[in-house]
Amino acid sequence: MQIRAINNILLLITAFIWGAGFVAQRAGMDFVGPYTFNCARSFLGALSLLILIGIFKIKKGPNRKMNKWEERRYMLKAGAICGLALFFASTVQQVGMVYTTASKAGFISSMYIIIVPLISVLLGRKFSPFLWFGVFLGALGLYCLCGSNGLRHIGYGDILIMISAILYSVHIITIGHFAPKVDSVKLSCVQFVVAGTVGLIPVFFLENPSVDGLLACAWPLFFAGVVSCGVAYTLQIVAQKNTNPALASLLLSFESVFAVITGYLILHETLTLKEVIGCVLMFAAVLAAQYKGKNPTAEIVDDTVSTRCCS
Repeated sequence: MQIRAINNILLLITAFIWGAGFVAQRAGMDFVGPYTFNCARSFLGALSLLILIGIFKIKKGPNRKMNKWEERRYMLKAGAICGLALFFASTVQQVGMVYTTASKAGFISSMYIIIVPLISVLLGRKFSPFLWFGVFLGALGLYCLCGSNGLRHIGYGDILIMISAILYSVHIITIGHFAPKVDSVKLSCVQFVVAGTVGLIPVFFLENPSVDGLLACAWPLFFAGVVSCGVAYTLQIVAQKNTNPALASLLLSFESVFAVITGYLILHETLTLKEVIGCVLMFAAVLAAQYKGKNPTAEIVDDTVSTRCCS
């Protein structure tokens, strides 16, 4: 029981880091462009995970269906596909952060917990009826948070963050397809390298990165790249070993709440009453989407927990 309690605390710390990561992403926009920030963060994320692999000497057990060379080719293929998916999702999110607040971004991004099972429904999987209740609450909450003054007044940044949530859902499903056959930490490391490498294209064609800008953005980049990716990823892996998957998913969903808290404390962001109601409804939607009810065979979003990738 004591070990589980410690693991639950570690999961809350992970949620806090991911929530604060939105603040780091927003703060970074004061120093560099979104493409430069996203590219640098991806390489830092890959470096932090590479160090993690070296320290813990992570090794994937032999895959009886593939020899060593086939497994490496599969890893590169999986890393390339997942990396491209991550690049598009994280890039759209980072550009959206220029036009919206960390608080809003945190809650809108959490909608991937609902979108993933919705996509899975289209692929033939069955889910609890509470998912559909969660979809209704999520739509209502999103309207209160972003469009309470009419759909014409929904912010450009909010739309981009919503699109990024959909793209992250595709990325999560892609990870879920490849991860069972390779080591998930190594796969994540490869995909960060791919995302960072592809990210160099818009950096040099659309922005003018400078060493001074990167140095001025050192702390936001360090937090988003190293702490949010390397540290939080490690805590998640350790904590989930002895924690109920449903409870783990619930604790990690507090990421959106911590985004609001840290946004208020660090960036002095505030929300109107309607926006607060929207946040409450969206958080309730996340909880509803993860609830099984009395049907033990209904699936929830447990598989998204292990594939959450440091947005």
